[in-house]
Amino acid sequence: MRRSPAVANYFYEGRRDALLEQVRGCFLSPHGPGELPDPKGPDVSTRAPPVLVSPHAGYMYSGPVAAHGYLELSRCRRPRTVVVVGPNHYGIGTDVSVYPGGRWITPLGEVEVDRELAAVLAETSQVFSLDELSHSREHSIEVQVPFLQFVYGDGFRFVPICMLDQSRETAEEVGRALAEAITNPEEVVVIASSDFTHYEPHDEAVRRDMPVIERILELDVAGFYREMERREATLCGYGAIAAVMEYSRRKGYAKARLLKYATSGDVSGDRSSVVGYASIAFYKD
Repeated sequence: MRRSPAVANYFYEGRRDALLEQVRGCFLSPHGPGELPDPKGPDVSTRAPPVLVSPHAGYMYSGPVAAHGYLELSRCRRPRTVVVVGPNHYGIGTDVSVYPGGRWITPLGEVEVDRELAAVLAETSQVFSLDELSHSREHSIEVQVPFLQFVYGDGFRFVPICMLDQSRETAEEVGRALAEAITNPEEVVVIASSDFTHYEPHDEAVRRDMPVIERILELDVAGFYREMERREATLCGYGAIAAVMEYSRRKGYAKARLLKYATSGDVSGDRSSVVGYASIAFYKD
């Protein structure tokens, strides 16, 4: 099975050279971290990589915010596998879908799906289905892959998990099952893909998102769902975030830090209707 890119030339550049330049520009953007990953690669460090929350809009808008998280990964030990949990925007496929195997293609090359971990997840909990259809059009996971390739080259495997059911109960079960299935967390990076409040004025998006982010930093899943509802914060990948919060809590990633928050208005200059983006890292105690 080889999954071709669904949003190349739309969310990010479709040619290799142009995409490499675009990703470099995200790191060096005024809203990015202002530096590139060490060209020696992440093997120079023995520090365990963090768990991340990363945005998934078009690179011109959310790429600089995402780059903050990927710079953190570049400073840590190289993982064997990267798990990316994202929302299902298109309503097709199963409630929680794990891509079963094969390769994902981007303009930067191909990434092998970790078939063994995918199978272990499906055996660990009935919440998971092995399914390709859910992933066929979905962009939330795909847009993370070129950043991962930029940092790790082709030296990693990949497990995509797409959540149509983002209820608290399901998210907590996804997090629990990930924690059970991943017995070597220092060798596995887990990423939640989500944008934050959608299509509000800039100041209103910030007002809604910041209290929600506080609950994320506290690893308070119940409070996170309550705060989202109370603030009417329209996060698209809230279940993915809750799942990695639960995973982080169970695996001892208790030190959380907001690396960067911005809105599309910070980039475009039009603050009348924006989308919020956050890069968040959870570190081992």
